[in-house]
Amino acid sequence: MNKKKIFVIGSCNTDMVIKSDRLPTPGETVIGGTFLMNPGGKGANQAVAAARQGGNVTFIAKTGNDVFGRQSLELYNSEGINIDLILSDSKNPSGVALIMVNSEGENCISVASGSNANLMPKDIEKFKTQIGIADLILMQLEIPIETVEYVSELAFEKNIPVILNPAPARSLPEKLLKGLFLITPNESEAEILSGIKVKDYEKAKEAADVISGKGVSNVVITMGALGAFVKEGDKYFEIAARKITAVDTTAAGDCFNGTLCVGLSEGKSIVESVKLAVKASGLCVQKMGAQSSIPYKKELTDN
Repeated sequence: MNKKKIFVIGSCNTDMVIKSDRLPTPGETVIGGTFLMNPGGKGANQAVAAARQGGNVTFIAKTGNDVFGRQSLELYNSEGINIDLILSDSKNPSGVALIMVNSEGENCISVASGSNANLMPKDIEKFKTQIGIADLILMQLEIPIETVEYVSELAFEKNIPVILNPAPARSLPEKLLKGLFLITPNESEAEILSGIKVKDYEKAKEAADVISGKGVSNVVITMGALGAFVKEGDKYFEIAARKITAVDTTAAGDCFNGTLCVGLSEGKSIVESVKLAVKASGLCVQKMGAQSSIPYKKELTDN
């Protein structure tokens, strides 16, 4: 049986992580942390998550012609991801993220986008034929918004479902929202898109109604320890998460999105796919790191 083709279009970064007891306040230095360096970036994390869940993944991205870019390609290749459409940028370095994590697993992140910010519509245009064979496209917002819009329009013309993880948070044009199959904001992203502060399932329902009123009929709001809220057409579902102790929440949303796409590619319903994704992200936050914390399919089966 041929696996459905998942195309992930987005960012790849190298994450430099310091874990300490608490996050520093402005102007403060906190001593005594532990340093880790991991491959990251929302696009790459989601591609790795999908691949580890058994998805047939092609990743479209842009890296710098530097050691970070070369290491990234080696890693994606080792995960079984198709890297034929990853471009090398001769003018900009690969993206880098500086991440600080406290003892409760909360984080703050600063990103130097580098080559990610130079993945433009003209780059995607080169791959129109290849993208045309995709069964599902997953994107985020660490690449230029005009590129996200271009891909969405291209996919809409070819009747390819697009899932958008609207992270980092920002407002979005309604034209883009109308071209999506599914959108997956977290609470803060949902608040920016809807104007409603999401603190429980009731408020998540209100926010999902506002967001879907802008043109995207399927909305999944990820809610951390609460799990997720799903609006599928005119139906609503609350997907509870198991109680766990979070160590590092860095790639939880990316793990969720990659796993969700694999569920959909396997013919599962949105709700079934979200349940799988909630389980995967729950395992993810129990380990340190971004891609290093993303579980494999066997781990979901065993837990």
